[in-house]
This record gives sequence, C-alpha cells and structure tokens, in this order.
Amino acid sequence: MTYIANGIAAFLFSSTGPVAIILSVAAVTGLDDAHVASWLFGGFTIAGAVSLWFTLRYRQPLVFAWTIPGTILLLTSLDQLTFAEAVGAYLATGVLILAVGLAGLSGRMMALVPKPIVMGMVAGIFLDFGLGLVGAFGDSPLLAGVMVAVFVAATAIPRLGRAAPPILLALLAGTAVVLVTGTLRDTGPLPGLITRPQVFLPAFSLQAMFELVVPLAVTVLAIQNAQGFAVLSHAGHKPPMDAMTTACGLGSLVLAMIGAVSMCVTGPSNAILSSSGDPPRQYIGGITYCVLAIIFGTFGTFMTWLALKLPVAFIAALGGLAVMRVLEGAFVAAFADRHTTGALVALLVTVSSITLFNIGAPFWGLVFGVMVSWLLKEGRTT
Repeated sequence: MTYIANGIAAFLFSSTGPVAIILSVAAVTGLDDAHVASWLFGGFTIAGAVSLWFTLRYRQPLVFAWTIPGTILLLTSLDQLTFAEAVGAYLATGVLILAVGLAGLSGRMMALVPKPIVMGMVAGIFLDFGLGLVGAFGDSPLLAGVMVAVFVAATAIPRLGRAAPPILLALLAGTAVVLVTGTLRDTGPLPGLITRPQVFLPAFSLQAMFELVVPLAVTVLAIQNAQGFAVLSHAGHKPPMDAMTTACGLGSLVLAMIGAVSMCVTGPSNAILSSSGDPPRQYIGGITYCVLAIIFGTFGTFMTWLALKLPVAFIAALGGLAVMRVLEGAFVAAFADRHTTGALVALLVTVSSITLFNIGAPFWGLVFGVMVSWLLKEGRTT
C-alpha cells in the first residue's frame, strides 16, 4: 500500500499545481481550451506511456512529464513570437536533447558536478514544498492541521503506520475535511470527457531559436533532468541517464507537434515515488502513477475540472508531507562532507528564483556552486 499511496500522491501533485500553471499561462497568452486539452494529452498520456515503459523495463520509478519552467517561458515569448514559431523552437529543442542522449553525454555532464552541489540545488527546489506545507496552515489551519496530525501519528505509532501508509492516511483525512467543510472549489460546468489532441504546424525563425531553444534545452538537461536523476540516485536507484535523455528528445518532438512544451525527467514526482518503502519495490508506485496519468490525459478536460476542485491548501500540505524525507535527505547529502560552501551557494541561488538570459535559478545555482567550490578548492584531499 505504501507504493500505491506514493503513486497517488505523486499523481495528485502533477495533476493539480502544474496543470494550474498551464491554465494560467493559457489565460495570459490566449491559448484556447482545445489547445490546453491537447497539451495535457501530451504531458500525461504520451509522457505517461513512456514512463510506464521505462518503469517496467528497469523496475524503477522513472517518470517523465513536461517542463514547468519551460511552460512559464511562454508568458514572455508569445508576446513577440507566433505559436507556430514556438512549436518550431520546441522541435529544435527536441533534436538538441536527442543528440545529447544519443551521444551518451548525459552521464558525463552529471559527473562534472559534485553530488553535494547537485543536492544543494535539489534542496533549494524542494524547500518550496516544505514552505508550502507551512503556508497551508495560513490558508486553512484545520485542513493542514488534521493532515499533519494524522501523518505524524501514523509515522510515530508503528501499529497505525502498518495499517496504511502515513501519506495515504493524510490524504484520506484531508479529503474527509474538504468534504465535511464543503471547501471544494467551483470550476464551472462539467466539460467534455475525451481529449482530442490537435496537430500544430511549425514555423522556424532565428528569433525563436535564440529566445527559446537554449533556455529550454538547459532547463531540461541541467535543471529538470539533473534534479530527477539526483533524487533517484540518492534513493538508491540507477537511472539509465542517456536512455532517458534520448527518450526526452524523442518525446519532445512528439509533444511539440501537439502543442506541448518539451518533455523532461520530473523531479518532484520521482521524489515522492522514491520517498519511502523498499527501493526495489518503489516501481509499483511508478506504475500506479503512470496508469493514473494515462487516464488523466485521455480524459484531460474532465479530469482537470475535477482535480482543480481540490483546495490549494490540500495540495500544498500533501506535497510538503510527501517530499519531507526527500528534503531532509537532500540537506544531509549537501552538507555532510565536502563541497559544503558550493552546496550552500547552489541552495541560496536556487531559492532566490533569479532568472538570467531566460534560464532559471536552479541552473545558475549549479554554475555558481561549482565556481565557488572550485575557487575555494573544496573537495581537494591535499
């Protein structure tokens, strides 16, 4: 049950917050409902199918999704570019990611950055989830309090924890509070059921290549994938980095044609899936996630309507509880031995949310963390 509960928690995270970001971007940039549904089909059904194959093939929770920072890039890019030009940039990004995977450079790129600095970046990313859990008390003290109390009780009392996983009990308790207090959000009338993906023809321009391709490729390779590989490796797994990067490239080409941003190895969902239980059996949670994702993407319009009924505080509390162990492990790995100053710099820069050249803070956290560690000669044995 622990693994199934983790799969459900990871799915609920993916199908709420990230989907809300897509809807927000669509509202600002003028993308219509049919386009959003097509995007969700790619991000869940297609990425879920790829995830299911990797999870079954390698018996590890190896989950793919679309890049959230890449989604946010559209907020400024579509002011100057047509959507056809964005699709062309997505295709070019997919080719670039595919080339990196086929050349076998993914593992080598990861090996260039000391693990403590990578985990400092990971800690900076997942710190937001921990703070979100605290913030949930401000939004809904009763809901957050009940979920945390049940989670702590199930963790502290072995008999209760054996009856059901703490995260599942917290999920059920939170659901009960939402239903009793009537705090489901109004998402309007029920839409259609089946998602019908659209095909978008690309256009290519130098402006789109310069403005989108490099930031998207860096986001996927040096932020999203690095984060996903780091949490999986820290949990005791051995993700096939080059094969997964190749899959990201191929998946990005397919997703581009139906109007979705590039595919990546997701950090938060993989972190939740590998947060508890016996590592050799954590792939069960991955299978659970993949099946739910495929269903969600196939019935995307209806499922989005349903998922967004959940209160923000519910998702924040659930996500924070699910990644608590991962966040703790990231801090321990970052500051246990060498490269501690570099890890601290990576953490601080990542938390700052700074953006340079349309590339997000986690990448710069790695860059500045490595630079500082090198200048201070951290990691040297003499």
